[in-house]
Amino acid sequence: MNQMHPIGISGRFLLLSAAFVILVAGMKAAQVLLVPLLLAIFLTIIIAPMLVWLQQRQISGGVSMLLVITILIILQMFLVSLLTTALTDFQQSLPGYQARFNTWEDNLQSWFLKHNIEVSPNLFSQYFNSTTIIEFTTRTIGGVGNILSEAFLILLLVIFMLQEAVHVPLKLDVILKTPERSKKHFEKVAENINRYIMLKTLISLATGFCVWLLLTLLGVDYPLLWATLSFFLNYVPNIGSLIAAVPAVVLALLQLGPVSGLYTAIGYLFINTFWGNFIEPRLMGRGLGLSTLVVLLSLLFWGWVLGPVGMLLSLPLTMTVKIVLESYPETRWIAILMDTEKAAHAALLARKAKQAENQQ
Repeated sequence: MNQMHPIGISGRFLLLSAAFVILVAGMKAAQVLLVPLLLAIFLTIIIAPMLVWLQQRQISGGVSMLLVITILIILQMFLVSLLTTALTDFQQSLPGYQARFNTWEDNLQSWFLKHNIEVSPNLFSQYFNSTTIIEFTTRTIGGVGNILSEAFLILLLVIFMLQEAVHVPLKLDVILKTPERSKKHFEKVAENINRYIMLKTLISLATGFCVWLLLTLLGVDYPLLWATLSFFLNYVPNIGSLIAAVPAVVLALLQLGPVSGLYTAIGYLFINTFWGNFIEPRLMGRGLGLSTLVVLLSLLFWGWVLGPVGMLLSLPLTMTVKIVLESYPETRWIAILMDTEKAAHAALLARKAKQAENQQ
């Protein structure tokens, strides 16, 4: 009889790589189903503490659920109405903005000629094309609107998930071999994700309010629209705040002139630097436990797999994967590679200290 030979390291690597490729391909193919499901899961993680808090105040489960659902519906209707109205008005104003852009472009070309500065005729058509900039702005707003268009399905999923969340601990006790140990991992995942999303939501709200105040003071059109856009895109790490600034800066340039456009750009830079680089790291404490490179790669990967929603959820998804990898000795080394330098150094010191204690 032929004997079964154990799979070597290279064979295991190939099998894991093949499984990973198949998993990613399946996720990308099932994007239509995964996107609302993932959004519902993370919304449930955020809303569940609110539901528990209401029930702790001697409010029955049914009434608590009704209050939470009412709040979600009102918030959904407000955001959909805001984006729909603002986007319709913005599209109606596009011819006027485009005419202003063409005038501004002609004046800039005349200024270059007056000062004997040679500029390629194709420069403005390639890099300062009004159609391209306006299409980018419309697509950016439309991307957020597409997420809200699925809000009804997401709301239904959240309602059923909240109802099932009560019975999850009992089911885990039956399914898992070591429920206490496994529950700790689940609780750690939920706690880290909840903490991150709650703090990020507060910072995004503060950022959106500051953007609204800045644009209102400068007199830029649709300040509430750009503030809402800043709130949503602030969830996208590193580049989200830059993408949110482009439409408002361009509009300020077209509507009010170069000086106001410059003030708007400086204001956005100050707001995002203050909240993103000073306040957020202090509130997050140790941070997400992810290196800067991993954050950027996760943004590209999840954005490619799940689209714009993947970019919004890139950090929570990557944090979940990292925590799961930390739970098993065979994959812990991958989690260490994903960690920050400070966290890895602290883990090394802790291991040396433990080794010293064992030798004593």
